[in-house]
Amino acid sequence: MREFSESYLRDTRAGMWDDSRQALAALDLQDCDSILDVGCGTGELSRVLAEESGVEVLAVDADTDLLDAAREHVTPVAGDATRLPIPDDAVDLVICQALLINLPDPAAAIEEFARVASKRVAAVEPDNAAVTVESSVEAEAELAARARAAYLDGVGTDVTLGGSPTAALFEQAGLDDVTTDRYDHERIVAAPYSQRDLDAAKRKATGDGLAADRTEMQVGGLTDEGYDRLRSAWREMGRAVIEQMQTGEYRRREVVPFFVTTGVVE
Repeated sequence: MREFSESYLRDTRAGMWDDSRQALAALDLQDCDSILDVGCGTGELSRVLAEESGVEVLAVDADTDLLDAAREHVTPVAGDATRLPIPDDAVDLVICQALLINLPDPAAAIEEFARVASKRVAAVEPDNAAVTVESSVEAEAELAARARAAYLDGVGTDVTLGGSPTAALFEQAGLDDVTTDRYDHERIVAAPYSQRDLDAAKRKATGDGLAADRTEMQVGGLTDEGYDRLRSAWREMGRAVIEQMQTGEYRRREVVPFFVTTGVVE
């Protein structure tokens, strides 16, 4: 399984449920007395689940450092998503967010979810191939698409799993009444810029953000020469972002499609 830092998880999931929690309606949270959040990370979804349901959320993650960060929102349990340290039928709802896309065997995890759940299983998973970017810097959208395509080719897990592929895995696990709803998470960068926005621009101008994904890009077939050309164009784009920020003109809109899939335990 791929590993992520606490700062990465907080940045990528920040504000995801601030604009709307309507996508969680299918979870029937008010009918839950117990909830398990698998692969909880730093606990952003766990916090939302606790607020919406009013019950204590039990959370599993293999990374004990992340569990420490999530402790404010959850009752933490160290464990593997494919071998949950939880008895059969122990919780009403088992849910994960952006976990299946990072697992080499997501089907095994869903089977474990179905074993542990007494009522319902749910997954909130993105289709990372369908992410769109609009930017006031002309080159940014095209470069972002090139970088994403190269990364997806080499990442080693199915990061496009959201939607019908997840629903098919639910059905294979024997879950009934499987439904999927799409939820678009919109991230806007505009003046006045936050420190997070400024840091992201700096990482573009230095190429550090792209460098973090170099291994996956090259596994996917990008040559050293191809990577160097992409990084050079990326850094130039980053400098243009900083120039526009200095005048308050820079604006970026990214839309990440998430799919909330639910299934009923027989």
